[in-house]
Amino acid sequence: MSTEAALLAIATSVAAGLMGSFAVMRRMSLAADPLSHVALPGIGVALALHHQPIFGAVAALLVGAFLVWVLEQKAQAATEAIIGVVFSAALAIGSLTTSGEDLIDALFGGGGSPPPAEVVFVLLAAVGIIAFVIAERNRLVVMIVSPDLARTAGVNVRRVDLAYMLLFALTIGIGLRYLGVLLMGALIIIPAVTAKGIARNLREMLVLSVMLAVLAAVVGAGVASWVQMETGPIVVLVAAGCFLLSLLLPRGSAAGTPRRVSSNVVDEDIARSKTPLNDVPRRTV
Repeated sequence: MSTEAALLAIATSVAAGLMGSFAVMRRMSLAADPLSHVALPGIGVALALHHQPIFGAVAALLVGAFLVWVLEQKAQAATEAIIGVVFSAALAIGSLTTSGEDLIDALFGGGGSPPPAEVVFVLLAAVGIIAFVIAERNRLVVMIVSPDLARTAGVNVRRVDLAYMLLFALTIGIGLRYLGVLLMGALIIIPAVTAKGIARNLREMLVLSVMLAVLAAVVGAGVASWVQMETGPIVVLVAAGCFLLSLLLPRGSAAGTPRRVSSNVVDEDIARSKTPLNDVPRRTV
């Protein structure tokens, strides 16, 4: 793997670890996989126009995320249900516009050395995603606890939801080169699920999720190069292996015995993300 490719893999992993943590807490664990299939039509159009597939994929993902955001409000249905509808339509269109070897690369990742334009785009996108999570973390936490509470606190819930959905889609898009449509969702979700099981609060979950995602990407790329196999499946297997190993650890074992905090969700301690993960009420749709 070239230096550029390694840098992009690490940047993508950091973004995936951060976004995946909030996806898990928002009960969107199954959303990453179907949403990633929305990239197929964009990949087909980009290839037909002789452009880099990643740009077509990202464009299609952003449009798909916006449609999910709009339809979720119009249809009054769960996010996962709307994503399922958009996914089905996109998959049908994608199968018509992408074929042969291009389709295989789109599904499982093609690897190779990225062109300079893609390097710059992915790095800027990853920095933007990381900056968003850092800047909006407290708002996202309050929205998970209670959207009504967030509105009372002056948070524009719809706007933050839209920003999250668009950047969630962008996170999927920047990882398609190495993991493909079928596997990118795994790098977003598996490290976050693993971290949630062994962390005792959100801060620890974010750090562990990023570390596990980077570990999976680096180790997976090294093993894939050693055994001369595609990188994507190996990365996902490493992430899955970390999850299985985490089951041997006590829950919330990252820093000893989990602390207990006040159940008052308005408490500043919760807004600062110090609440034990298992004590945070789940958002209902």
